[in-house]
Amino acid sequence: MTIFPPIFKRKTLLAGAIASLFALLFVATPAQAAPVTECGATGICYCYNDELKGVIDAQVLKLRVMIAAQRAQGKAVGYMSVPLSTAGGGYFNLNREVAERTKQRVESRYGARQLWLLNPGMPEADIPTVGSARAGGAEYMVMWTRVLEGAAGLGEDFDFVYFVGPSDFAAALGFTGTGDMERAAALFEERVKTDADLQRAVASGRINAQSFRNYYGLRASTNFSQGAHDEWNITAKLNARRRADAKFGLPNQLPTLYDGRAVSSAEADTAVGSGYAGQCKN
Repeated sequence: MTIFPPIFKRKTLLAGAIASLFALLFVATPAQAAPVTECGATGICYCYNDELKGVIDAQVLKLRVMIAAQRAQGKAVGYMSVPLSTAGGGYFNLNREVAERTKQRVESRYGARQLWLLNPGMPEADIPTVGSARAGGAEYMVMWTRVLEGAAGLGEDFDFVYFVGPSDFAAALGFTGTGDMERAAALFEERVKTDADLQRAVASGRINAQSFRNYYGLRASTNFSQGAHDEWNITAKLNARRRADAKFGLPNQLPTLYDGRAVSSAEADTAVGSGYAGQCKN
């Protein structure tokens, strides 16, 4: 039997321990998922975290089932584009409330037995967190692009697209056209007293009284939403695809509504600046 000197034993044991530690760390720490690019039928692409692909796939399927159930009732089905994120002075929880009120108002205008408007702000559309991976704008746009484009890439699940405008926000928030910025300022002061999420947004510097007032008094609409910019461009491209498709053609384009009115062809076909769209950079 070979007898090693004590110092050699210590070095050998230490080396083995270090190797074992590195092996454990390698096993215990999963490799970071690389961002990947996904492009839709319209050619609009997003760079997103593919750790969330499975839950996005499941959400798309769930949403398509919801849409199919409404279509089976013979209803006209619309897609609502609405700003939701806490950005630029806007506040997610309030925007989610505005989205639901706008859905109800549009359905009431046309008749809820005849029309159903898909509300992206509904809790059922939230993308679940997977481990430490949380969905951001690009992940949500991967999901909504798939839903809006449909399986055939012609927006075939929808009969119109509704872009929420300033009048929609005003109606949802009870603005009257007189002293609306004062009402927005008062809304902030009232809400920040009891809304813990808003308090946290203020503490983190994401919102303050002035930015909230300016957003809801001057900017609250899809004009200032990154996701809505992408959805506008997707809708325009879907209509181009419909015009070129024998089953649809020009008469069966998706009507585009903004702030409660139908927009002209010149407006609907005009591209706007991209929001979250873009390919991953190597």
